[in-house]
Amino acid sequence: MLDVYKNSFLSMNVYNMLAMFLIYSVLGWLVESIYMSICNKKLTNRGFAKGPFCPIYGFGATIGNFLIAPLSNNVVLLYFVSAISATAFEYIVGVGMKKFLGEVWWDYNDKFLNYQGIICLESTVAWGFYGIIVVRHLNPFLMSIVDRPWSIYEKRLLAVMYAIVAIDYAITLNRVLGLNIKQRIYDKYEEIKERWY
Repeated sequence: MLDVYKNSFLSMNVYNMLAMFLIYSVLGWLVESIYMSICNKKLTNRGFAKGPFCPIYGFGATIGNFLIAPLSNNVVLLYFVSAISATAFEYIVGVGMKKFLGEVWWDYNDKFLNYQGIICLESTVAWGFYGIIVVRHLNPFLMSIVDRPWSIYEKRLLAVMYAIVAIDYAITLNRVLGLNIKQRIYDKYEEIKERWY
Protein backbone atom coordinates (compact mmCIF):
# COMPACT_ATOMS: atom_id res chain seq x y z
CA MET A 1 0.00 0.00 0.00
CA LEU A 2 1.35 3.44 -0.97
CA ASP A 3 1.98 6.03 1.71
CA VAL A 4 0.38 8.96 -0.14
CA TYR A 5 1.29 11.56 2.46
CA LYS A 6 4.96 10.59 2.60
CA ASN A 7 5.48 11.24 -1.10
CA SER A 8 2.97 13.99 -1.80
CA PHE A 9 2.85 17.76 -1.84
CA LEU A 10 1.08 17.62 1.54
CA SER A 11 4.41 17.07 3.31
CA MET A 12 6.52 19.60 1.39
CA ASN A 13 8.27 22.76 2.49
CA VAL A 14 8.25 25.85 0.27
CA TYR A 15 11.54 24.98 -1.49
CA ASN A 16 10.32 21.49 -2.32
CA MET A 17 7.07 22.90 -3.70
CA LEU A 18 8.85 25.56 -5.78
CA ALA A 19 11.25 22.93 -7.14
CA MET A 20 8.40 20.58 -8.04
CA PHE A 21 6.46 23.40 -9.72
CA LEU A 22 9.54 24.27 -11.77
CA ILE A 23 10.24 20.64 -12.68
CA TYR A 24 6.64 19.95 -13.76
CA SER A 25 6.53 23.20 -15.75
CA VAL A 26 9.69 22.21 -17.63
CA LEU A 27 8.59 18.56 -18.09
CA GLY A 28 5.18 19.71 -19.37
CA TRP A 29 6.88 22.05 -21.84
CA LEU A 30 9.19 19.23 -22.96
CA VAL A 31 6.43 16.66 -23.50
CA GLU A 32 4.12 19.10 -25.28
CA SER A 33 6.90 20.59 -27.43
CA ILE A 34 8.04 17.11 -28.53
CA TYR A 35 4.45 16.05 -29.29
CA MET A 36 3.67 19.22 -31.25
CA SER A 37 7.02 19.08 -33.08
CA ILE A 38 6.12 15.58 -34.27
CA CYS A 39 2.60 16.70 -35.27
CA ASN A 40 3.88 19.84 -37.06
CA LYS A 41 6.92 18.05 -38.53
CA LYS A 42 9.11 20.95 -37.33
CA LEU A 43 10.53 22.16 -34.02
CA THR A 44 7.74 23.80 -32.04
CA ASN A 45 8.11 25.74 -28.79
CA ARG A 46 4.86 25.25 -26.86
CA GLY A 47 5.78 27.72 -24.15
CA PHE A 48 4.33 31.21 -23.82
CA ALA A 49 7.77 32.80 -23.53
CA LYS A 50 11.14 31.89 -25.02
CA GLY A 51 12.31 29.55 -22.27
CA PRO A 52 11.36 25.89 -21.65
CA PHE A 53 8.58 26.54 -19.16
CA CYS A 54 4.80 25.89 -19.25
CA PRO A 55 3.30 26.96 -15.91
CA ILE A 56 -0.07 25.36 -16.70
CA TYR A 57 1.65 22.00 -16.11
CA GLY A 58 3.33 23.23 -12.93
CA PHE A 59 0.02 24.48 -11.55
CA GLY A 60 -1.84 21.41 -12.76
CA ALA A 61 0.61 18.97 -11.17
CA THR A 62 0.90 20.94 -7.92
CA ILE A 63 -2.83 21.50 -7.44
CA GLY A 64 -3.64 18.07 -8.80
CA ASN A 65 -1.37 16.34 -6.34
CA PHE A 66 -2.95 18.20 -3.43
CA LEU A 67 -6.37 17.02 -4.60
CA ILE A 68 -5.78 13.56 -6.00
CA ALA A 69 -2.75 12.08 -4.19
CA PRO A 70 -5.07 10.48 -1.58
CA LEU A 71 -6.68 8.50 -4.45
CA SER A 72 -3.43 6.85 -5.53
CA ASN A 73 -4.49 3.42 -4.22
CA ASN A 74 -7.61 3.36 -6.40
CA VAL A 75 -6.37 3.51 -10.01
CA VAL A 76 -9.83 3.69 -11.60
CA LEU A 77 -10.98 6.55 -9.37
CA LEU A 78 -7.60 8.25 -9.79
CA TYR A 79 -7.98 8.04 -13.58
CA PHE A 80 -11.47 9.56 -13.70
CA VAL A 81 -10.80 12.30 -11.14
CA SER A 82 -7.56 13.19 -12.97
CA ALA A 83 -9.31 13.30 -16.33
CA ILE A 84 -12.23 15.41 -15.12
CA SER A 85 -10.27 17.82 -12.92
CA ALA A 86 -7.52 18.40 -15.53
CA THR A 87 -10.14 18.99 -18.23
CA ALA A 88 -11.95 21.48 -16.00
CA PHE A 89 -8.63 23.23 -15.26
CA GLU A 90 -7.76 23.32 -18.98
CA TYR A 91 -11.16 24.85 -19.74
CA ILE A 92 -10.84 27.52 -17.02
CA VAL A 93 -7.36 28.46 -18.25
CA GLY A 94 -8.56 28.55 -21.86
CA VAL A 95 -11.52 30.80 -21.05
CA GLY A 96 -9.26 33.06 -18.99
CA MET A 97 -6.73 33.32 -21.81
CA LYS A 98 -9.47 34.18 -24.29
CA LYS A 99 -10.83 36.89 -22.02
CA PHE A 100 -7.53 38.49 -20.97
CA LEU A 101 -5.22 37.78 -23.92
CA GLY A 102 -7.77 37.58 -26.72
CA GLU A 103 -6.74 34.09 -27.80
CA VAL A 104 -6.23 30.53 -26.63
CA TRP A 105 -2.83 28.99 -27.35
CA TRP A 106 -4.24 25.63 -28.38
CA ASP A 107 -7.04 24.68 -30.73
CA TYR A 108 -9.08 21.49 -30.50
CA ASN A 109 -11.68 22.51 -33.11
CA ASP A 110 -10.58 19.69 -35.42
CA LYS A 111 -10.72 17.10 -32.61
CA PHE A 112 -13.60 14.68 -32.01
CA LEU A 113 -16.06 15.78 -29.31
CA ASN A 114 -14.50 19.16 -28.60
CA TYR A 115 -16.14 22.04 -26.77
CA GLN A 116 -15.39 25.56 -28.01
CA GLY A 117 -12.06 24.27 -29.28
CA ILE A 118 -10.73 24.50 -25.70
CA ILE A 119 -11.31 20.96 -24.44
CA CYS A 120 -11.82 17.65 -26.23
CA LEU A 121 -12.31 13.96 -25.53
CA GLU A 122 -8.79 13.02 -26.69
CA SER A 123 -7.16 15.34 -24.16
CA THR A 124 -9.53 14.27 -21.39
CA VAL A 125 -8.57 10.63 -21.95
CA ALA A 126 -4.87 11.58 -21.93
CA TRP A 127 -5.22 13.66 -18.72
CA GLY A 128 -6.47 10.59 -16.89
CA PHE A 129 -3.37 8.60 -17.85
CA TYR A 130 -1.10 11.55 -17.04
CA GLY A 131 -2.70 11.71 -13.60
CA ILE A 132 -1.87 8.06 -12.92
CA ILE A 133 1.71 8.47 -14.17
CA VAL A 134 2.30 11.66 -12.16
CA VAL A 135 0.68 10.59 -8.87
CA ARG A 136 1.78 6.96 -8.72
CA HIS A 137 5.17 7.07 -10.42
CA LEU A 138 6.69 10.45 -11.30
CA ASN A 139 5.84 12.36 -8.14
CA PRO A 140 7.25 9.74 -5.72
CA PHE A 141 10.44 9.60 -7.81
CA LEU A 142 10.84 13.40 -7.90
CA MET A 143 10.00 13.69 -4.20
CA SER A 144 12.81 11.24 -3.43
CA ILE A 145 15.15 13.79 -5.05
CA VAL A 146 13.83 17.11 -3.65
CA ASP A 147 12.42 16.05 -0.27
CA ARG A 148 15.50 16.78 1.85
CA PRO A 149 17.15 19.75 3.56
CA TRP A 150 18.22 22.39 1.03
CA SER A 151 21.64 24.04 1.13
CA ILE A 152 21.91 27.82 0.78
CA TYR A 153 23.46 27.32 -2.69
CA GLU A 154 20.54 25.20 -3.89
CA LYS A 155 18.09 27.80 -2.59
CA ARG A 156 20.00 30.53 -4.44
CA LEU A 157 20.06 28.45 -7.63
CA LEU A 158 16.31 27.98 -7.38
CA ALA A 159 15.87 31.74 -6.89
CA VAL A 160 18.04 32.46 -9.95
CA MET A 161 16.01 30.02 -12.06
CA TYR A 162 12.76 31.69 -11.03
CA ALA A 163 14.28 35.11 -11.73
CA ILE A 164 15.17 33.98 -15.27
CA VAL A 165 11.61 32.71 -15.80
CA ALA A 166 10.15 35.98 -14.39
CA ILE A 167 12.30 38.11 -16.72
CA ASP A 168 11.39 35.92 -19.70
CA TYR A 169 7.68 36.23 -18.91
CA ALA A 170 7.88 39.98 -18.23
CA ILE A 171 9.51 40.58 -21.62
CA THR A 172 6.96 38.37 -23.38
CA LEU A 173 3.97 39.94 -21.59
CA ASN A 174 5.32 43.39 -22.42
CA ARG A 175 5.44 42.41 -26.09
CA VAL A 176 2.12 40.54 -26.22
CA LEU A 177 0.07 43.07 -24.25
CA GLY A 178 1.83 46.11 -25.68
CA LEU A 179 2.57 47.44 -22.20
CA ASN A 180 5.80 49.18 -23.25
CA ILE A 181 7.28 48.76 -19.78
CA LYS A 182 10.64 50.18 -20.86
CA GLN A 183 9.00 53.47 -21.86
CA ARG A 184 6.98 53.57 -18.64
CA ILE A 185 10.10 53.10 -16.53
CA TYR A 186 11.86 55.86 -18.46
CA ASP A 187 8.85 58.20 -18.07
CA LYS A 188 8.74 57.49 -14.32
CA TYR A 189 12.46 58.19 -14.08
CA GLU A 190 12.02 61.51 -15.89
CA GLU A 191 9.12 62.42 -13.60
CA ILE A 192 11.18 61.71 -10.45
CA LYS A 193 14.16 63.53 -11.91
CA GLU A 194 12.04 66.66 -12.53
CA ARG A 195 10.88 66.64 -8.89
CA TRP A 196 14.36 66.44 -7.44
CA TYR A 197 16.49 68.46 -9.84
